[in-house]
Order: sequence, then C-alpha cells, then structure tokens
Amino acid sequence: MSKKGGGFRSASTGRYVSASHGRSHPGTTVNEAPGRSGSSGPHYRSASTGRYVSDHYGKTHPGTTVREK
Repeated sequence: MSKKGGGFRSASTGRYVSASHGRSHPGTTVNEAPGRSGSSGPHYRSASTGRYVSDHYGKTHPGTTVREK
C-alpha cells in the first residue's frame, strides 16, 4: 500500500497489511484514512479504538498502538 492510499496497518509492526487481514483482526490493526494528513508530527493511535492516545501511552503499549508520522 502506498503512502497516498490509506489501508490497514499492523499495530505490532507498523507495516501495511491486506484489507482482509485488517478486517479480521480489528484489535491489532488500524484502518487509515486515504490521502495525506495535515498532522503536525508523529502521533500514536490505538488499534482497538482508533482514537489518538498520548505519547506516553503509545510508547508503553507498542503492541496495541500505531505511530503515525
């Protein structure tokens, strides 16, 4: 998956995974929005809820969060 396209990412590895894997593992993958984000820097997102979490939480829970650039 390209940076432009959105898609699913694994919370444990941060790598893109197939759509079927992402849908069948919602607790450990994050569905990213297509296109570029207007983010001001790296942030962490919870794989289970899809919500942004604090930097501290993201760093201490690497298996269930995804670092977004």
